Amino acid sequence: MASIDRTATVAQIVTEHPGCAAVFERHEIDYCCHGDVRLDEACRSRRRDLAALLRELEAAAATDAAGPDDKDVRSLSVPALIARIVDRHHGYLRTALPFLEGLAAKVAKAHGSKDAKLVELSAVFGELVGHITSHLEMEEHDLFPALMAARPEDRGSIRTELEAMLGEHLVVGDLLRRLRALGGGYAVPDWACNTYEVLMTELAKLESDVLRHIHLENHVLMPRFTE
Repeated sequence: MASIDRTATVAQIVTEHPGCAAVFERHEIDYCCHGDVRLDEACRSRRRDLAALLRELEAAAATDAAGPDDKDVRSLSVPALIARIVDRHHGYLRTALPFLEGLAAKVAKAHGSKDAKLVELSAVFGELVGHITSHLEMEEHDLFPALMAARPEDRGSIRTELEAMLGEHLVVGDLLRRLRALGGGYAVPDWACNTYEVLMTELAKLESDVLRHIHLENHVLMPRFTE
């Protein structure tokens, strides 16, 4: 079984062992926007048992080690890492966002009288769509081309752009937390219809994808230009 350093930050653990992301997500430990905290500190903050969490992380890391050898993003060049982000994450979002926006509106209309939080959830999801859509455009048209063409003398301006990206990620992270709270942790009540169940399932999937997306940009891509 893989050994996890309890003094490492949660972001470092996910970078080293991507499968550990799912463990942190289950325990609602932020490894992307606020990932620069040590594991033991994160456990204290979230009131999680460190020894039990370590066992879960080590089991996930061992599964990683037995899986396909395409997971170590640290070895990718900047163009290859950016291509991975655009293909795997931006592509997914461009399909998922409009689908889920329509689904959230449909569920709010059908069940908002029974649970008013669904109406607010639909509105917050609309905010998320607006932020992410403009963010993807900025990255693909401005930031990513600048990173791939970076020269030593560009470091100052690139650092400023990356810090702006980081700020936008914090906004997205806050919206994701609001959505999870409004969706009751994406649990499905007994009275829910199939459409409601699909919405909750897909919102959880989107949250996981966006967290991993932000982690790649904050903790794998950004340090190459700011450290």
